[in-house]
Amino acid sequence: MINNNQPLAYRLRPEYLKEFVGQEQLVGEGKPLKIMLSKPDGISSSIILWGPPGSGKTTIARLIAKITNSEFIEMSAVRVGKQDINKAINKSRLLNKKVILFLDEIHRFNKAQQDFLLPYVEDGTITLIGATTENPSFEIISALLSRSRVFTLYQLQEKDIMKIINRALESEKGLNKKYQISEENKKLISQLSNGDARDALNIIEMSASLTPEENKRPGEGIEITKETIQNSVQRFLKYDKQGEEHYNIISAMHKSLRDSDIQASIYWTMRMVEAGEDPKYIIRRLVRFASEDIGNADPEALKLAIAAKDSVEFLGYPECNTALVQTAIYLAQAEKSNKVYEAVNTAKDIIRKTGNLPVPFHLRNPETNLMKDIGYGDGYKYAHDYEDPVEAGKSQQDLPDELDEKNTNFYTPTNRGFEKKIKEKLDEYEKT
Repeated sequence: MINNNQPLAYRLRPEYLKEFVGQEQLVGEGKPLKIMLSKPDGISSSIILWGPPGSGKTTIARLIAKITNSEFIEMSAVRVGKQDINKAINKSRLLNKKVILFLDEIHRFNKAQQDFLLPYVEDGTITLIGATTENPSFEIISALLSRSRVFTLYQLQEKDIMKIINRALESEKGLNKKYQISEENKKLISQLSNGDARDALNIIEMSASLTPEENKRPGEGIEITKETIQNSVQRFLKYDKQGEEHYNIISAMHKSLRDSDIQASIYWTMRMVEAGEDPKYIIRRLVRFASEDIGNADPEALKLAIAAKDSVEFLGYPECNTALVQTAIYLAQAEKSNKVYEAVNTAKDIIRKTGNLPVPFHLRNPETNLMKDIGYGDGYKYAHDYEDPVEAGKSQQDLPDELDEKNTNFYTPTNRGFEKKIKEKLDEYEKT
């Protein structure tokens, strides 16, 4: 029996795999989940489902339990602790069937909580299905991750959302052909839902509730208009501060700055501001950009970014938004150089290859008489004793003896901005 008091998204949740829309890379013919579920023993390992909100993680978990005839225990990591997990484990021991523990937002579990799950996953007491919007590599402990299959879900495409919209309008469990939406407005719903099936269905349900009966067309149903759809949308900007879109947008801002695209840099910065991102996070990324992608080509960039950090801490929202955008504009127009970033990586690679090379004796500080007796500081040339301090540097080796000072090069400045002057100094130093 259909309960119309239940939310539309709940009523339309697929009961069979053939009703599931999207994620063909997992559930299509010959794809991993479809193959696993076609075997007699069903799934033989725990699973981590990684994907954005509304992509079908919970639905897939429920379908797996149904297809494998498993007991399904659903919990949210936000609201449960070890005691709740213990109850689920004790329950599983009393049942003579496979038990699937579905843990939504598993990334919210800390290391200790995840460690607690591990032995029960290992001995098969439970089959864990974890759902997360976060990259499992960073959020799931390695021991648990190594005992699980990770399946990646993606934001639904427009064609997928369109199928879901049509099903909502036509299904007896949905709106049962009482309402109609033009193709143009279906595309609008798809756009506003940002690939989130749940959002799309919520928009339809809210729109239907706001649509007056007089919109009914003879023999066609009640028309849901564009204006009604727009009025029903409470959240336009898709931005989960803890999810993948967070990283997508910060990546877009960083790349726009690198491309010296001022307009795009403003847009992506303000996308984060408008979505409520922590301004301290935004300025941290701008400070990093100032040294990673500009560096010594324009040393003022780092100064401005640090000044903006002070503004963010002093003003907070909403007043600090201009400081953020001012900084983004400056960084976008500044001369670019990643040579400092390259120097960091080159030095890091050489250090990892050569290990802990000893400091040359003449560079060591003779803090005690014993150190002085064994040669610490012997032969050191104090730069300020020379009319030209560079002369001291040229006449002694400051790198470990095992590295060829003449052929070891970490930093090669460009001919752009202030870095051009550094290059001239370096060239002059190497010639003498």
